[in-house]
Amino acid sequence: MSIKTKLSLIMSFFALILLSLNIALSYFSTRDNLRNLSEANMMVTARQIALAVEQSRSVNEYIKRHNQGNISRVMAEGMLQMTSPERITQETLRSNEHLLEITGMDPETFQGGDKLLFGTYSYVNDRMDQTAIREVIRKGESLLYDTTINGERVLESFVPISPVNKGPYVIRIVSSYEPISSVISKQMFSQVTISLVLLQIVIFASYILAGEIIRPIQDILIKVNQLSSGKFETRMRVNRRDELGLLGQKINTMAVSLGHYTAELEQKNEEIRSMNEYLESIISQTADAIHLIDLEGRILRVNPAFECLYGWKSEEIVDRKLDYIPPFLEQDRKEWQRELEQGRSVILSETVRKRKDGSLVEVSISESPIFDKFGRISAYICISRDMTEHNRMEELLRRSEKLTTVGQLAAGVAHEIRNPLTTLRGFLQMQQHSKTINPLHTDIMLSELDRINLIVSEFLILAKPQAVNYQTKDVRYTLGDVVSLLDSEAHLHNVEFSVHFSSEAILVHCEENQLKQVFINVLKNAMEAMPSGGKITLMLYPDEPDLAVIRVIDEGEGIPEERMQKLGEPFYTNKEKGTGLGLMISQRIIESHKGCFHIESEVGKGTVVTITLPRRLGKEELPQDA
Repeated sequence: MSIKTKLSLIMSFFALILLSLNIALSYFSTRDNLRNLSEANMMVTARQIALAVEQSRSVNEYIKRHNQGNISRVMAEGMLQMTSPERITQETLRSNEHLLEITGMDPETFQGGDKLLFGTYSYVNDRMDQTAIREVIRKGESLLYDTTINGERVLESFVPISPVNKGPYVIRIVSSYEPISSVISKQMFSQVTISLVLLQIVIFASYILAGEIIRPIQDILIKVNQLSSGKFETRMRVNRRDELGLLGQKINTMAVSLGHYTAELEQKNEEIRSMNEYLESIISQTADAIHLIDLEGRILRVNPAFECLYGWKSEEIVDRKLDYIPPFLEQDRKEWQRELEQGRSVILSETVRKRKDGSLVEVSISESPIFDKFGRISAYICISRDMTEHNRMEELLRRSEKLTTVGQLAAGVAHEIRNPLTTLRGFLQMQQHSKTINPLHTDIMLSELDRINLIVSEFLILAKPQAVNYQTKDVRYTLGDVVSLLDSEAHLHNVEFSVHFSSEAILVHCEENQLKQVFINVLKNAMEAMPSGGKITLMLYPDEPDLAVIRVIDEGEGIPEERMQKLGEPFYTNKEKGTGLGLMISQRIIESHKGCFHIESEVGKGTVVTITLPRRLGKEELPQDA
């Protein structure tokens, strides 16, 4: 049903209500007016009838009392008959068709239909009539009742009569209600007819008026339909200044905004589509294995590289939990999970995972949480990279680098050993010619042999390291042992150690003897850099949650910039008895511990050696002698 029809029906409905109220009010008004008029006429008629009856009754009784033979019996009977109340009532009833009954009632002797003064009592209403008679006699005024007797609606009039020298009595007149109802019916018919005609006029006029009212709404509806179909270029012509005109202006403004936003959305949608295709291509074509898991650990998606690396097909594991972490890494897995649940990414440089066939594969893994628009974690993405070939190539590179270093060392060793060998050869030739042993020459020869042994020992350490045993140690105690070891030597050279260690445990995964070798080399270099003595400051503290930093600060002469570039090269040293291998070996040891070895120096102010090691975050139990 259209708005126009609804609006027309609503207006017609209100018009119908108003007309119905008008008819109802007219009905009650007409009824009351007619009833009041009828009651007034009825009372006048009743009084007139009562007066006529009372006059005839008085004349009749007078004739009866005073007729003593003055007139003939026949004439007397005729006169009595003419003045009889019965004849008066009958003539009155005959002349007025709406009068139904006239009854004379003595309040003292009236008992229903018995003992009537005159008239009839066929319209019986005993209880109400007796009450009405008493009320009329008491008040001395006429009464009129609207009642129903014998199933017929009638009007009862009670008129009190108070004759001279006699007790009062009451004349009851019963008249029909039909004159009033007929007038009301005619009046109602007229009112209904007029109302129907008016209702038709109102319906027609409301339909036309509703059309005029909703015409702007229809234009707006057409425009809105165009907007809903994506046509934002058309505009409404607004000539009105009322609410509908304001609505039209707002719709035009909305059309401009929607056109602008739609263009932006189309552009963004195209960008998003292109980006999705790009990301989809990257995920599908990348060599790294990628899989998504939900918060319950179920696989949401895997890429082809994952299927190739681990052996599972997508349809085999999607919506299922994947158990590809070896049992011996279960404790680490719980730690990783706690980190992920706190919104932090977990990067494992190298670990192992199980394939479908149960074999282990070396991988590097990066796992990160994915957040929704409310900042809550909705899933996790895990990227695995096969490290098998990388490790193989890295091992080849290490071997190649080792061979290169060994070649360089071999040349350096040959050069370094040639000088003491020449000295040994010369002293031996001298002793051979003199055939005597010179103790001074012997001491020099032993010193040169010790030098050769030192060079060969350090060369062996670099070229072929011994088997190492990594343990979790508190680096404070390791560095403290080295300080205790070198403290007496430091006092001999007028050197003082100033120690500043963190109060909390700093655990590192290390080979303790190798770290001690590094600390000894660094501290000896610091002491040798201060021939006149001074203070060496040692600082050990945690830097960030996963790093341990060791700083050794001396007050020596410092290292020139041109020499800084050559530090760490084999056999490069400015010491009289140095080999140039200690610093290079120290750097290699720190690198093998996945740490950093950094030197800063300024001539005249001293040198700062900073060693950074990865800190162990787990709560492993330390050995008792730590």
